[in-house]
Amino acid sequence: MTAPAAPVAQVRNLTLRYGDVTALDDVTLDIPAGRMVGLIGPDGVGKSSLLSLLAGARVIQQGEVQVLGGDMRDAGHRRQAGPRIAYMPQGLGKNLYPTLSVQENLDFFGSLFGHDKAERARRSADLLGATGMLPFRDRPAAKLSGGMKQKLGLCCALIHDPDFLILDEPTTGVDPLARRQFWDLIARISRDRPQMSVITATAYMEEAAHFDWLVAMNAGRVLATGTPAELLARTGAKNLDEAFIALLPEADRGRDAALVIPPRTGGSEEIAIEAEGLTQRFGDFTAVDNVSFRIRRGEIFGFLGSNGCGKTTTMKMLTGLLEPTEGRAKLFGHEVDARDLAVRRRVGFMSQAFSLYSELTVLQNLELHARLFAMPEAAIPGRVQAMIDRFGLGAVTHSLPEALPLGIRQRLSLAVAMIHGPEILILDEPTSGVDPVARNAFWRILAELSRNDGVTIFVSTHFMNEAEWCDRISLMHAGKVLVSDTAQAIAASKGHATLEAAFIDYLEEAIGESEAAPAPQAPAPAAPMAAAPPARFSMRRLLSYSQLESLQLQRDPIRLAMALIGSLLLMIVIGYGINMDVENLSFAALDRDRTTTSRDYIENIAGSRYFHEQPALTVYDDLDAQMRAGRIALAVEIPPGFAADIARGRDVEVGAWYDGAAPQRANTVQGYVQGMHADWIQRHIRESFGPAALAGNFELVTRYRYNPDVRSIIAIVPAVIPILLLIIPAMLTTLSVARERELGSIINFYVTPVTRFEFLIGKQLPYIAIGMLNFFLMLVMARMLFGVPFSGSLAGFTLAALVYVTATTALGFLVSVFIASQVAALFATALLTLIPAISYSGLIDPVSSLAGFGQVIGTIYPTTWFVTVARGAFSKAFGLAEMIQPMLAMALAVPVILGAAMLFLKKQAR
Repeated sequence: MTAPAAPVAQVRNLTLRYGDVTALDDVTLDIPAGRMVGLIGPDGVGKSSLLSLLAGARVIQQGEVQVLGGDMRDAGHRRQAGPRIAYMPQGLGKNLYPTLSVQENLDFFGSLFGHDKAERARRSADLLGATGMLPFRDRPAAKLSGGMKQKLGLCCALIHDPDFLILDEPTTGVDPLARRQFWDLIARISRDRPQMSVITATAYMEEAAHFDWLVAMNAGRVLATGTPAELLARTGAKNLDEAFIALLPEADRGRDAALVIPPRTGGSEEIAIEAEGLTQRFGDFTAVDNVSFRIRRGEIFGFLGSNGCGKTTTMKMLTGLLEPTEGRAKLFGHEVDARDLAVRRRVGFMSQAFSLYSELTVLQNLELHARLFAMPEAAIPGRVQAMIDRFGLGAVTHSLPEALPLGIRQRLSLAVAMIHGPEILILDEPTSGVDPVARNAFWRILAELSRNDGVTIFVSTHFMNEAEWCDRISLMHAGKVLVSDTAQAIAASKGHATLEAAFIDYLEEAIGESEAAPAPQAPAPAAPMAAAPPARFSMRRLLSYSQLESLQLQRDPIRLAMALIGSLLLMIVIGYGINMDVENLSFAALDRDRTTTSRDYIENIAGSRYFHEQPALTVYDDLDAQMRAGRIALAVEIPPGFAADIARGRDVEVGAWYDGAAPQRANTVQGYVQGMHADWIQRHIRESFGPAALAGNFELVTRYRYNPDVRSIIAIVPAVIPILLLIIPAMLTTLSVARERELGSIINFYVTPVTRFEFLIGKQLPYIAIGMLNFFLMLVMARMLFGVPFSGSLAGFTLAALVYVTATTALGFLVSVFIASQVAALFATALLTLIPAISYSGLIDPVSSLAGFGQVIGTIYPTTWFVTVARGAFSKAFGLAEMIQPMLAMALAVPVILGAAMLFLKKQAR
């Protein structure tokens, strides 16, 4: 008799907390090897947390987690076990990259696990053939249906032949046919690879009934374990839904173990919702094709269909969110008009995707939407409290939606949809991912609204038991309604006992499949071999991230535009906009003397290239009005008796009024005026007394090197290049990491053998290339457009730019490791790069003139050194030798910044 296999994973006294919330509470569990294990339980009980800990994606706070014979606290074991584990996180295609095609996603994951091109091609062909995805290998992941995304996610998880497959609700939101195909594939793969262990969390109890072993969880604890038959026998229940509810503590069971919705009798025959030939086209694609139906007031009408069949589009046309291409939508006999607020107030809509304000708390979201629907202010507190009580939101009223589990977020969305007491509820898959108890409670509320309050409910769902609770349902595929009737009549029409079997028959007929068609085969198993520990460094893994970034950048028009033309546009704006030269400045004179001498003094100013004379002023009020309006920047006041006092050698005071709103320009104007005043005095004395009057005087002759005409553009344009090579590349690298965090694909970094160095350098290389391209474009623009002469070493300047861009892209990574949101990352990078660059880099004031901490920042900041190089290369004929010191200073900053980024970048979620 053979000894039982060791558990694939063991958990001992495991506790996990998110702030004040306990997700796992002293869990102890052995997960058997070589079996299909299911986690069942309400949302927010710790199923996803447990799976992420098993996958090594999250830090273990308290307790022990042993997976594949090793401690998951040990980074060395996680590195060695990583290639033997595959983790598919919760959410449709959350581990995928939406802009990449099916084949490109598979190639990326294969590269992360060290497969060469030929091996990737072989494995991809096997997996795509097994899932029926071969015809879609060139389609972007973003354009796949929900079921196809999950199939692709599974293919990416299986690309390296794992021994432990971890699936977190892989079929949530997927239609029944796609669910059946998904689990058929898993079963075939498990038969061909009996050593593979599978653990999955699921919201569908009919799926759990087919698993080998189940773990029922609630409130962070394990309620029971065993086979489905053992759980049914233990509770005496007829199905797993009832068995799970029976396992719950009495306080958590709700009113009843089973939900029965009474039939609709004696209801109103008034038509609440009517669709007449609704059609919606997006270009050449027809999303909804000639759909017609009628729903009576108080009726619960279910909408079922395959993923991407047009259910959501139909609902949006019924709510006025989308205008139909053809046909009409009516509510209570009135054609839907997005501008008709009176009709829209009678409708509550809950979208499939979470669409509330993540910056507002639960309470604030409810209050906001109550006010948006113009509820009386006095009624709002009571109504909000009623929604909080009805949907069990009391414990999370001051929490932000993003911190809530999926099921609780869905309850919040429903509460918001009902806040204004609508007569029609249009609900787009409202219970997707919600646990059985919450679903029962939710449908109990719908039944009360329908039967007691006469609310009409139009709901789409993938749960067959929910469809059976509806008064009537429609089955939809590829934009067309296949059948509309009661659930019992539809099942009977295909000769099946269950609605799900009939639904699959209808879908297969519509798709053109038949039961006799051969099922896709599982991928050919690879020859068994011991999994070699991954190398500490892999150029293939590094370059896979470089290729990923390049492809994503090419297919993201906003980021691509910012990367390629953002710097050029800003250079034009700054180069022409920041001009310190003072020429053709408007001035006016208040001449109280009105003599030829006073006029000569005024013309001395007007005759220069710096000033342009405006009509003469007559009184002080005129002076004030002209300067306040910005029509003049300088006013010259000549006092009465000016000419006579000059002739007699008396002291004379000429008034010069400057517009001090722009202090720097005012100081420049002051210098010009004083110079012209001195020049006029000397000329006047020479004319009056002859050359002897100035005998023995000294004259200081001023000469300017490097910029003889003292043109500000010669100084500004070279200094703009370092600023833009700092801001734009840093923003791009910051967004590259923040985007992964926001979309959830950062999980691939957590659970694959990729090191921090490979991750950051791989992502950095494309942005260094883009930075250098921007450098050359700005260099050409400075020379050709702005006419700034270049006199230094081009090779030295290019090498310095390469070192500088490496430092600035690394700086973006350092910012990104602390921030998860793309918007926040963008603002943080702009502030943290722009302020030091403008204030402390010598752009405005020399670093030597700064004091204290400002001088320290200026000395170590890479921009300071590249500003020196840029100005020297353009104006001072710097050769390579003069650039060595700044390059070394910038080169020293690169490992410091990258090292800090790697230190703070975590390989596990906290």
